[in-house]
Amino acid sequence: MTTPGTLSPTPRPVATSIDELIEGATGRRAFRNDDGKSGSSFERLDIGGERYVLKTMHVQDDWLARGLGDLGCRQVAVWASGMLDLYPPSLDHAVVGAARGFGPGGWGAALLMRDVGDRLVPEGDEPVPLEQHAAFLDHMAELSARLWGWTDTVGLTPPSIRWCLFGDDMLACERDRGWPDAVPPIAARGWRAFAQRAPNDVRDAVREVRRAPWLLADALATTPSTFLHGDWKMGNLGSHPDGRTILLDCAYPGEGPACNELGWYLAINRSRLPETKEAAIDRFRAALEGHGVATAGWWDRQIDLSLFGILVQFGWEKALGDDAELGWWVERARAGAARL
Repeated sequence: MTTPGTLSPTPRPVATSIDELIEGATGRRAFRNDDGKSGSSFERLDIGGERYVLKTMHVQDDWLARGLGDLGCRQVAVWASGMLDLYPPSLDHAVVGAARGFGPGGWGAALLMRDVGDRLVPEGDEPVPLEQHAAFLDHMAELSARLWGWTDTVGLTPPSIRWCLFGDDMLACERDRGWPDAVPPIAARGWRAFAQRAPNDVRDAVREVRRAPWLLADALATTPSTFLHGDWKMGNLGSHPDGRTILLDCAYPGEGPACNELGWYLAINRSRLPETKEAAIDRFRAALEGHGVATAGWWDRQIDLSLFGILVQFGWEKALGDDAELGWWVERARAGAARL
């Protein structure tokens, strides 16, 4: 574990246009990222004989950015602040450059990344190998430990905003726009199902925090915090032959509890897990300990609150699934709600 304040990032330059960012590029060709749901656009291109991916973003096209108030593109802010340079050697973020300040309102942004597509986790619903899963959790813990106690001075995702994801206001905005993207109307349908399927006590607790997310943020603030990447889904993950983990798209970066990273991983990657959620939780805690983080005294409170927070974000998705999955999250959320 690194002592807070001993790591000092060096700011990175940011281009003011895509042309400046990809100067000398040839063979630009658009492609679809089937795992992406936000509305970002992707291109492959060549620069100096090497392959790269250009990701272009704008709040007008990105319902997730709109819902989380991300006008200036926090992914680029992480690059510009130098935070990505503080990642441990076990993680490869693949970013080599960024641009922002163009397009309508000056809100356009772009990331230039090395093309690591051939090393990402293959699409599908099959569990990943246990060895790869174990490496992901170990490297997640290592990143948390390296930036343990980190305080956000960059202006990334505010803690209370994190639990507004798929909130009523966010969905109302997309409804008023005519549901231009596929996921928000599914989420709205899922929340209606959640109101019917979830036990009354959990339904009411989730509803209360969805309306007042600062209640959860304040409760979690009584436990340790670290830097959160925010989106440890399999579509962002891969492995190099030397064992390093590829971790792309720092979409929801900010200060928060390490257990939120774990909970997100368990919820989003449910079908890809090669072991039970309980085993994965124990594995992550052991990995934190192995990287120098003492977990006694705060772990139980943080894991319970964090898993409750995941249901606040994804209760809609769990309500559209099977009874066993919804039931597991309901029981864990009940334990978390009791700690508010």
